Amino acid sequence: MNSFDDGPRRQTIRDVASAAGVSVSTASNALNDIGRTSPETRERVRRIAKEIGFRPNALARSLVSRRSHTVGILTNDTYGRLTLPMTAGVSEALLDEGVSVFLCPTNNDPRLARLHLEALLDKQVDGLIFTATRIDLPPPPALADLPIPVVHAFSEGPADRVSFVPDDEQGARLAVDHLMALGRKRVVHVTGPMDYLAVRRRASVYRGLIGANADVLSGEWTEEWGREAVEKLFAGPGAKPDAVFCGSDEIARGVIDALRDRGVRVPSDVAVMGFDNWEVVSRQTRPPLSTIDMELKALGRRVGEAILALCRSEPVPFGITRMPCSLVLRHSSGATKDAPY
Repeated sequence: MNSFDDGPRRQTIRDVASAAGVSVSTASNALNDIGRTSPETRERVRRIAKEIGFRPNALARSLVSRRSHTVGILTNDTYGRLTLPMTAGVSEALLDEGVSVFLCPTNNDPRLARLHLEALLDKQVDGLIFTATRIDLPPPPALADLPIPVVHAFSEGPADRVSFVPDDEQGARLAVDHLMALGRKRVVHVTGPMDYLAVRRRASVYRGLIGANADVLSGEWTEEWGREAVEKLFAGPGAKPDAVFCGSDEIARGVIDALRDRGVRVPSDVAVMGFDNWEVVSRQTRPPLSTIDMELKALGRRVGEAILALCRSEPVPFGITRMPCSLVLRHSSGATKDAPY
């Protein structure tokens, strides 16, 4: 006997129909969510299909539904620091519905973005997700007029599109409120380049809470800048900060390293807050870093749900949805263990 005959037989739509006590056409309608099938029958057919291990043929599903059950993700995030957690959330939402994802990095190259987009359209993807490394990055021109739904993730798209971004202002408020609740009186803000919209929004919230003339030091998204900022803060005369709210976890790690080099204790002398909850940095910083989590996986799941709805021609409100951030407390601000707030 041929070895290919030794494995279990693949379950067919006829097996599902027989087990559910319905016709093949009813089983097909229930599984593809088409036709006039009662909710009870549809649920019973889907439950039985799952129980017996039925896997629908992708080509057959496409022919019935006129959908490819695939979605493209176009991203300029070469390293995946932001895109990967968002994609995990997108995938959770899509895989539950049998939809696969094509991830296409553009490296900020408009020509590469256009080639990826042409390939995705050739594959007849049902929809497209555009995500970026900053919320104010203009999308590639090729995204302007597409015959398929588009959702923006970590990107503020045009008014007639659906966009999901972290609520930077709410995240900054969480951070500053926490430091003030600790009794810190001299909170400074060390952040990234001011040409980032997120940086300006966080700085505005910080100044609104601390004072219009409160110190905001702007530099690069690097540990080196964090160390340099500490040198600037401690080199001159006058009162020194007792708390530092940093615009990223990388900056915060540089700040903590520089404070340690100066013999300044964290958190007893200076409390330090980051932003991102990039765990490869925040957990490994010494001491572990209190930070703001942008909840990118949850954001990605909302993006996935939105693109699914649009692909089904269901209404989804246009505009920008700001997703709440959360406060993660670790030892750099006084917590003795990780404590989501």
